[in-house]
Amino acid sequence: MLFAAFASAAAAQQKVDAAKSRIRFETKQMNVPVEGAFRKFDGSVAFDPAKPDATKAEFEVDLGSIDLGSDEGNTEVKRKAWLNIDAFPKAKFVAASVKSLGGNKFEARGPLTIKGVTQDIVAPFSMTEAGGARIVEGEFTLKRLQYKIGEGPWADTETVADEVVVRFHFAIPTK
Repeated sequence: MLFAAFASAAAAQQKVDAAKSRIRFETKQMNVPVEGAFRKFDGSVAFDPAKPDATKAEFEVDLGSIDLGSDEGNTEVKRKAWLNIDAFPKAKFVAASVKSLGGNKFEARGPLTIKGVTQDIVAPFSMTEAGGARIVEGEFTLKRLQYKIGEGPWADTETVADEVVVRFHFAIPTK
């Protein structure tokens, strides 16, 4: 989940404006695209585009806030074989490093923890400024089976694809 979004380095870490931000994802079930979102998440970021290596960023996602667009899907994905939210209610990403790729494009690297499993991810993103906020948008692909998402009969990638594309849009106030 997860990700880098940013405030001024001169200021303390800023909170992501969750009302103006979103985390969405897409996978395939029987080769049909399935989209979803997480409705509750929190993030704090300190970022100076001139010194991206000094970035401090941390994000937590409330896995129980998953929305697949149906009550049946939402109930199923919260169960033990999928996200097991009773035992693992949150996912967490911490940016271990951020580097500039030029032209307001960056790359965040760091550990993403889901269901007690931690894997390093790389999340490319772009940053723009609009309406008193830094807008950070990007995406990365994770392999759900590496995080034990979809265990037992659900581990069959012919039914549900292993790849999950996670897209993020974060608004971070600049003041």
